[in-house]
Amino acid sequence: MILDPQEGESIYDPACGTGGMLLGAIEHVMRKGGDPRTFYGKIYGQEKNLTTAAIARMNLVLHGIEDFQVAREDTLRNPAFTDSSTGGLATFDCVIANPPFSLKEWGRDLWEADPWSRARYGIPPESYGDYAFVQHMIASMAPTGNSRMAVVLPQGALFRKSAEGSIRQALLEKDMVEAVIGLAPNLFYGTQLAGCVVILRRKKPEARKNKVLIIGASSLFRKGRAQNFLDQEHSNQIVDWYRAFEDVEDRAKVATLDEIKKEGWTLNISRYVLPPIGQDIPPLPEAVEAFKTALADARAAEDHLRKVLVEGGWLQ
Repeated sequence: MILDPQEGESIYDPACGTGGMLLGAIEHVMRKGGDPRTFYGKIYGQEKNLTTAAIARMNLVLHGIEDFQVAREDTLRNPAFTDSSTGGLATFDCVIANPPFSLKEWGRDLWEADPWSRARYGIPPESYGDYAFVQHMIASMAPTGNSRMAVVLPQGALFRKSAEGSIRQALLEKDMVEAVIGLAPNLFYGTQLAGCVVILRRKKPEARKNKVLIIGASSLFRKGRAQNFLDQEHSNQIVDWYRAFEDVEDRAKVATLDEIKKEGWTLNISRYVLPPIGQDIPPLPEAVEAFKTALADARAAEDHLRKVLVEGGWLQ
């Protein structure tokens, strides 16, 4: 909804998994009355896992998409889509991905002399591949027009220092970062970490230049038993804040690059947007009483466990 792909634009997901992001982009156009046939030959995905890549192809076919390319290959080590006329990577109008969080051993040694010139803002550390995916996606954005990208990252990528801090600073100084959206924890399969969505553009609208919209949306979720969920009403609210691109108390802050520089080039959400203090916080006497009750319950549980272990012969 934020990238707002249009009929006929090319869409690329360098970590496409089973193809959900690509289908989401196509369905977004269809909801607006667009013709999905205008995407034929313009849908591209890459996925390292053989089985997952096969599922992505089947998923697209089952949803009526007949002309697409999903390559099975390691994106960071061996990108599949290149442009023979320029000798570089192929480029696209919309680039979107939810890459694996903080991938280890992602191929740093190859990036020290990357033939695709993706490390122009710096080489990420071997233990965190987040900014390798970010820079691959930047290199995959079309150099002209309204090219844009959205990437899901762990929130640690917003404030970690050293090599990642230098890369983040370079992207900010180039004025490519348009928005950062902090999400609730435990929304994504496979991790309980709080994620964020970072939006980058080759060329921002004039009114948004030298500014970054920082949205704190960590309270927008529906709690589940094993996982939290972002419902449509939550998504709509986030998109409304993004489109308005203005300050919202306790929710959103339009930070200038000068303000971000004073903060040491961190994009840590809490530096700009304080979490709302709402009705969920009880008065101090009630909180202390609840703590005492919980402490007594915990000690009683420990005593019972100790008794069971002794009687069972597991503990002397």
